[in-house]
Amino acid sequence: MLSCVFAKAQTDGTYSGFSPYSVYGVGNLHTPGTAWNRGMGGVGLAARNHRFINIMNPASVTARDTLSFMADFGMNGRISLFSEGDKRALNTTFNIDDFVISFPMWNHTAFMVGINPMSDIGYKIAYSELQESNIPTGRQSFSSVGNGGVYQVFAAAAGTLWNRLSIGAQVNYCFGNINKRATMNYESDAARSWQTGDSLQVNNVTAKIGLQYEQPIARGSSLILGATYKLSTPIAGYHTHYEVKGIDKTTGRYQELLKDKNLMMGDEIGVGLSYKKGDDLLIEFDYTRTDWSRSGFDGMAGFSNRGDVTFASAVGQSFRLGAEITPNRNDIRYFLKRCTYRAGAYYDSSYYTVDGAHVDAVGITLGMTIPVFRWYNGLSIGLDFGRRGLQTSQVKETYFGFNVGMNIFDIWFKKPHYE
Repeated sequence: MLSCVFAKAQTDGTYSGFSPYSVYGVGNLHTPGTAWNRGMGGVGLAARNHRFINIMNPASVTARDTLSFMADFGMNGRISLFSEGDKRALNTTFNIDDFVISFPMWNHTAFMVGINPMSDIGYKIAYSELQESNIPTGRQSFSSVGNGGVYQVFAAAAGTLWNRLSIGAQVNYCFGNINKRATMNYESDAARSWQTGDSLQVNNVTAKIGLQYEQPIARGSSLILGATYKLSTPIAGYHTHYEVKGIDKTTGRYQELLKDKNLMMGDEIGVGLSYKKGDDLLIEFDYTRTDWSRSGFDGMAGFSNRGDVTFASAVGQSFRLGAEITPNRNDIRYFLKRCTYRAGAYYDSSYYTVDGAHVDAVGITLGMTIPVFRWYNGLSIGLDFGRRGLQTSQVKETYFGFNVGMNIFDIWFKKPHYE
């Protein structure tokens, strides 16, 4: 599976995501979490649930049945409508989202390992016009195309102390390819057409720590405080730049190591507070802050654009609110009462600015989990309605996203006894 994902990131013409704002840096950062989290607006820093794997906080992996084995596999799709003045464009994408497994290690400790996307790049900008100048160039056609993305493989372990405090640590290995190409073609041979491109192979190792503290407040109810911190670490890999000019296709090329450019992944801090009532009700609010201001992307070929629009690294923020409820998990008459229903809302501010302004996004989410077979096996479905680019001068992106997740549960190490 890892080979397929890596090959997908390298294939020209394949988009793991699509947005003109993915032209900068490592592209658009993915909404964290599985289908379970996304149905609640993307919350999960303070969520503890023994029925689902929560990949947003490594400390949450201890919230599980002692002998259980758990797995989660997800897919997502998105339909986006872009508008700028009287111009319109429509695009759809569909991709594998995550694959995670989790199992206990010994008393009060547990482990999880998986892979999920960190960011995606996908855009295609083109125009054609008749140029008037002293040189008879005729009609000129310009296009700028980019694709690729960054994935992360992670492993996390956590333990619980005093039955209330859980502490976890996670190691992430990020890898991927970024490909960008710009072409200018002239109708007349009197002008020299050209093409430039950048190809980046990036990798990075970082760590994340998390904690959760659960305080009972009534019978079957509790408040949970969660927090995470992800380190800012250097980006390695290499960058290849090439130029092709003129009728004779004169080619220039150079390659450089990214470790010599002092490029950094942004650090991230998140806090969350949730109210939990048994397995039937969860309400949570999360705040996350990411600092990419020292990333070094500004002016770096392959990461930063060279057009009329100015991008710059900045500090991004997100506010998320979500809830889930199960009417009656043990109802034997009405199947729909055994399903879990979710809703949420969010506000995101990008980790970069466009001409000095952040690219903000607002949206609402809906979701549900349908029980399948026995134990905690289920099929989770989520919907995401939102809009991006709230500033008057920015390209507007109205999107409808959907995600599907399959959570698998089984009991391991159970020894039957016979008389």
